[in-house]
Amino acid sequence: MNSRSDRGRRLPALGPHPARRDSGVDGLGEVPAHWEVRRLRTVAEMRVSNVDKHVRDSEQAVRLCNYVDVYKNDRITHQMPFMNATATPDEIERFRLRRGDVLITKDSESWNDIGVPALVESADADIVCGYHLALLRPFPGCIDGRYLFRTLQSFGVAHQFHIEANGVTRFGLAHGAIKSIRLPLPPFAEQAAIAGFLDHVDRRIQNYVHAKRTLITLLEEQKHILIREAVTGPINVRTGRPYAAYKPSSVEWLGTVPEHWDTAALRHRYSQCLGKMLDAKRITGEHSLPYLRNIDVQWDRVNVDDLPVMDIAPEEYERYTVRCGDLLVCEGGEMGRSALWSGELARCGFQKALHRLRPRCAGRDVPRFMYYALRAASNRSAFDDGHVSTIAHLTGEKLRIHRFPFPPFKEQEAVVEFLDAGLKRIDRAISGFRRRIELLNEYRTRLIADVVTGKLDVREATAHLSQAAPVGIATEHACAEERRVVAEPHLADGSERP
Repeated sequence: MNSRSDRGRRLPALGPHPARRDSGVDGLGEVPAHWEVRRLRTVAEMRVSNVDKHVRDSEQAVRLCNYVDVYKNDRITHQMPFMNATATPDEIERFRLRRGDVLITKDSESWNDIGVPALVESADADIVCGYHLALLRPFPGCIDGRYLFRTLQSFGVAHQFHIEANGVTRFGLAHGAIKSIRLPLPPFAEQAAIAGFLDHVDRRIQNYVHAKRTLITLLEEQKHILIREAVTGPINVRTGRPYAAYKPSSVEWLGTVPEHWDTAALRHRYSQCLGKMLDAKRITGEHSLPYLRNIDVQWDRVNVDDLPVMDIAPEEYERYTVRCGDLLVCEGGEMGRSALWSGELARCGFQKALHRLRPRCAGRDVPRFMYYALRAASNRSAFDDGHVSTIAHLTGEKLRIHRFPFPPFKEQEAVVEFLDAGLKRIDRAISGFRRRIELLNEYRTRLIADVVTGKLDVREATAHLSQAAPVGIATEHACAEERRVVAEPHLADGSERP
């Protein structure tokens, strides 16, 4: 077993092959002088499946590897949850998956989803290739399936697929176009070395990305906890200590609240109204205004780009338009999802799928505190009525009778200030981690392209795989270390450790 210092040792620096030549293929550029450039038809057999998701009593049961399985997974294994279907014995024989096969997407509604590959790592006798896919079976001793998969991942080869894709509303690759794709082809032993190196790098990258995504999930959970505790009052955000006395709120999701806080139905503190019903037949264009839909209101964010319009007459402005400080709440979809209107447009309406809330007394309640209270209630499923068989709606009647905590005005302001600052730090950390994932994925894409076209020679590096980690890739130990940020709130802004 390697020591920790062994695991941290780096691979030799990667450089180009000593002799190179022009590949003659647009997008591939130069390749090592001892490599070939071959058409796909000369290195692999192609089988285009016609097996779809039908079930017929006269046919044999199979598990169907379909377009989504390939598009969403780099690797296909026998343990995946495939779709059940049937096929004839001839279809099963022809399209049964084997280890080392490579599948590519042949048709798609988007041209850049064409030619997406997946490597078959393991398969059972009843797993067959489905419709909209092409099965590529490497000729033995000519091309390693793992190398073929990596080559098809590179943008030099993907570029050829994109050029060949044809269609208007749906794009597809002709059989001849797939077979004519030109690939860089090293000697067989070098293919295995390249595949092994890229698999090694991929494992390291995936470990790192998984650690970062786990950390993001933990930070999102920390946001929920922070909101809930600030809104329900177990800690006084101004002192950092519990309040002197508490009382039952009689609201399940709230539990106990500070004794001096009010707990009241929303209707006593906020006026509520739903927006205007859209009636396309009555749109004349005489009083056109942009209006907000349910989809335009996300948590703490309102979309104002490319809004549709409806007729709202001047006498209807008071009821059906929003003004700065109004709280917009989703009536359907993710019930309770809300955001404050900050006056992004001079005049804007809102549709019936949204509630508009305004404080009944401006000096008594802070709308942004109400936003956080709605978010805490939503996180605790307070708006779910248990009827999963029907489309859920947070009607005006339901919203008005929901009970929420209402601290004194100054405490509402303090809670808002505390949460705005705390969540900003966490969001900044999350953004930083997402950016690191994005950059690492860009690095991975670039590395695959450079290695499979020979711009980087990995032969020497492959010999050191058991002792080293790729340059720039964090070890699992480093990833685990970063998770401690969740347990150390003062580092939640993503700042570097001393």
